[in-house]
Amino acid sequence: MSRPVTLFTGQWADMTLETIAEKASSWGYDGLELACWGDHFDVRRALEEDNYCEQRKELLAKYDLKVWSISNHLVGQAVCDLIDDRHKEILPKHVWGDGDPEGVRQRAADEIKDTARAAAKLGVPVVNGFTGSSIWSKLYSFPPNKPDTVDKGFQDFADRWNPILDVFDEVDVKFGLEVHPTEIAFDIASAERAIEALDGRKAFGFNYDPSHLGYQGVDYLGFIDNFSDRIYHVHMKDVWWSDKPTKAGVFGGHTDFGNKDRYWDFVSVGRGKIDFDRIIRALNRVEYAGPLSVEWEDSGMEREIGASESADYCKKIDFSAPGAAFDSAFSEKDD
Repeated sequence: MSRPVTLFTGQWADMTLETIAEKASSWGYDGLELACWGDHFDVRRALEEDNYCEQRKELLAKYDLKVWSISNHLVGQAVCDLIDDRHKEILPKHVWGDGDPEGVRQRAADEIKDTARAAAKLGVPVVNGFTGSSIWSKLYSFPPNKPDTVDKGFQDFADRWNPILDVFDEVDVKFGLEVHPTEIAFDIASAERAIEALDGRKAFGFNYDPSHLGYQGVDYLGFIDNFSDRIYHVHMKDVWWSDKPTKAGVFGGHTDFGNKDRYWDFVSVGRGKIDFDRIIRALNRVEYAGPLSVEWEDSGMEREIGASESADYCKKIDFSAPGAAFDSAFSEKDD
């Protein structure tokens, strides 16, 4: 098994696709996970222009790169969220429209349906993204939530995402939720509940990213075993957390990333506390053969240095599962 190592382009949207493709190739990546913002992948153009998808692939091929997935986190966030002015800053103008909250949610849902269609046209099997959540603000139950408040939130998620997932099924593409604070699923317990809300349908799975689990105290290795048949994509992203009490705790204390008083911070792959050796072993165990996609974030490092070393790190840390038990040779006998 030789998993391709890719670079998620979401943090590089200030560059043209050609610029980041050329750089990624020089750093040793095998492909790109295309973000559906910046000029990297345009959902509407993919559906409206006959040659758009082929041109995207040809541009990548020019630099010996391929694409295995696309990601539309920003629009997905608006499907279930309680919409406010923050969303205007991250959404395409045609999704934001007049800013009416329910209109925004409906247009976001339509855009995610189109993202599935665009992925099928591009020839990739997975769309990664967010779902948003109508109940994230109820995370800490004070004033106490009414007994059915959380139930209604998961029902709202199911009501909004089942029609979206119908389209994913129609075009034979999977949706990979990046389990993450502010989403309907942010740990194992809430991920289980999200699957239950959807009656277990297989179009919905996960873009596994251990960095969002480790600092919360969630069993990020157990996540792989727990959802062994729903790991549709993998983000290689690292996080550091403190061994000592800090001024700003798990919730961040309204501090910016990189603040010295934070309890946790994202760091370049291999420089944090995530045990990637055990992750690779767990991925081998569940027979995950898809890409290892670097989502590079580190507020204390120059990004091109970080992206380059991350490609090297991921290629060194990856290894295949054995074809037989290591001690099987001892049982062989001469005739």
